[in-house]
Amino acid sequence: MLSTVAVVVRNCGRIKLHCAIIGNRFVSAPCGCQVRLKGGIVTKQTQEEPIGTLDIISHGSAQTQRLGMRLGELLRGAELILLDGQLGTGKTTFTQGLAQGMHITEVVSSPTFTLLKEYAGQPSPQGEGESVEERHIGPALYHFDLYRLDDPEEILDLGFEDYFYGSGVCVVEWAEKADLLWPTEHLRIRMKMMSETKRGLLFIATGTRYCELLRQFQKNTYATTGS
Repeated sequence: MLSTVAVVVRNCGRIKLHCAIIGNRFVSAPCGCQVRLKGGIVTKQTQEEPIGTLDIISHGSAQTQRLGMRLGELLRGAELILLDGQLGTGKTTFTQGLAQGMHITEVVSSPTFTLLKEYAGQPSPQGEGESVEERHIGPALYHFDLYRLDDPEEILDLGFEDYFYGSGVCVVEWAEKADLLWPTEHLRIRMKMMSETKRGLLFIATGTRYCELLRQFQKNTYATTGS
């Protein structure tokens, strides 16, 4: 069972436009108010970048992996996915599902000791009447794990910054260890342990492109689960 939890928004006095998106309906909230919603994406349009959030509860590792797969199916390249959360919250499990959604068949494991593992882009499934030559090659997946990173500047020293502005999909575990280095636009997923099997996933999209990605992810996820 997949469920969204209540979203609470407070202190929106500096927000130019504040609305909750539930299906195709927009529920506006004036500045300074408090909004409590069941489900849906909450977006804030600021003077800098639009921000969208989606709060989901996963009831097991298989479901966490399926959520990753639904996101991976939507990725077209040049995306930056930041994963926050303590040990055991499902960051690598989510990434494994994301790789499946990108049609990557290699075994995905956490690059704890190497900081980075690269997975080549794979052809999309062959459509009816489509030749092998016509199949689209998806983006490469760059899987980072910053758990053992001592100094965020090491990312720059190793030349990893180029990946974050490249054409591949970058997924970064323990992204909070280098928060000052990330591009303004990205999708952050904060994962927390709620019980032995239950995990909370808070999706925070920054930038118009990532807000649209989050909307499509929500649409595809609920169309699949029927929730």
